[in-house]
Amino acid sequence: MTGAGMDFSILQYHFMQNAILAGLFGGITCSVVGVFVVTMHLSFIGVCIAHAAFAGALLGLWLGFNPLIGALLFSLASAAIIGPVADRGELNPDTSIGVIFSLMLGLAFLFMGLMPGARTEALNLFWGSILTVTQQDIIFLAVITAVIVGLVVVFYKEIQAVICHREVALAVGIPATVVFYGLLFSTGVTITASLQSIGGLLIYCLILNPAAAAYQLTYSLKRMLLIAVAFGVISCWAGLAASYLLDIPSGAAIVITSSIIFGLATAFSPKRKVKGWQQVPLAG
Repeated sequence: MTGAGMDFSILQYHFMQNAILAGLFGGITCSVVGVFVVTMHLSFIGVCIAHAAFAGALLGLWLGFNPLIGALLFSLASAAIIGPVADRGELNPDTSIGVIFSLMLGLAFLFMGLMPGARTEALNLFWGSILTVTQQDIIFLAVITAVIVGLVVVFYKEIQAVICHREVALAVGIPATVVFYGLLFSTGVTITASLQSIGGLLIYCLILNPAAAAYQLTYSLKRMLLIAVAFGVISCWAGLAASYLLDIPSGAAIVITSSIIFGLATAFSPKRKVKGWQQVPLAG
């Protein structure tokens, strides 16, 4: 590259413009959902639903229907199962998520094994490629982002109450169970929307890392959401730039960038100096 103009010339191409938009919408949505996953101590949920979405997509490829539909159905089904198993089975949510994760992982390998011929498309869904997203993918991501952000704005107080203490929220008349399942379904839809760009293997990292980094820097839920969104978008865009400049896989670059941000946030976290900060409730 001989000059700055050469560096930015790639922005004229539609595939790069689509990738930038996918990074924007995916970073926002994954980070918002990630804040709820982190604050409700359901970090393993991203792994479970990501593999469920991947298994559903593989079923679609095997049976010949749109893999996005299969991914959406499986991710929503796994989200719908997680809550009742945890509630009625008197299990820690992480335990029920682990059981469902093992099932979805087994189904993913089963469907991949049953697919005839080359499995290139299946592997693309597994690793993801933000550089190959289409205009339809962008529109879907934009709609999902608008819906999830809108729901968070409208039901912010109810969500905050459920995060801080679900039983107390239920006792004062807040439909805590509905809010809890709504957060699970939102996670499923977000993972489905980001499956093509980030990939089933890496998407849970983008959900977890920006939110966990923001969690290190503030006690306020509102500020946590804003910081997480900023970290998520920066992770996508910086990872995309690193992918272009270093000729490395885009999904991996995005996840590594988000991990670096988490490491820096942890190193400079003001909470490290406060004994027992984990027990401090989230402010507004």
